[in-house]
Amino acid sequence: MLIEDYDLEVTSVPCEPGSEEFAAIVRLNVDIGLTLPYLNRTLRGAVYNHQAPSLAWKKGGRNIAFWPFKIAIGHLEDRAQAQKVVQGLVNLVNRTWARREEIEPDYEMRKRPGPLEVYNLLPRTNCRACEQPTCYTFACKLVIGRVKLEACPVLQEPQHAPQLAQLVSMLPVDIPAVGPKESQSTSIAADGSGSFSSSRGGAQSKSERE
Repeated sequence: MLIEDYDLEVTSVPCEPGSEEFAAIVRLNVDIGLTLPYLNRTLRGAVYNHQAPSLAWKKGGRNIAFWPFKIAIGHLEDRAQAQKVVQGLVNLVNRTWARREEIEPDYEMRKRPGPLEVYNLLPRTNCRACEQPTCYTFACKLVIGRVKLEACPVLQEPQHAPQLAQLVSMLPVDIPAVGPKESQSTSIAADGSGSFSSSRGGAQSKSERE
């Protein structure tokens, strides 16, 4: 197991009145820099910077960034969700590293598609079947992971199969095991438990291990 323990800090982020949002910083005790090219190969829509090194990814509308000794996650609802998402990401890194001999590392830096590029591949009927006011709004939300391609029924029709296939190859996809408030930090170890964690299966708090 590559990541055996980590320190988790969850902070409240100022946003619109009446709402609250959180961000998480995972400080690692091991260098995961060598894992990033393997993640770049397996995470569709990831943007890799070999010189930094760093890897940015969007999942479920959340911004996620990996560095050699740190992982950052934004747009979280609360601390419970932060722990669940972080645990899933730690498990992802550990699984990817364990499978590195099966994966060809990818050092290419890919550019994330913009809303207009995605919009041009949509049916552009503005039919609102996706429950968005326009196809361009739908494209904007697709890029950041707020909606899914399946939400557009017109796009699923046979005549749009080529465009759908291209969009699937361009956009980030959900993967298994990546998972619901003020600033708080805790130490976690790689089996998933912690001082306020209810998840299991990847990392555990140092205090509980001891």
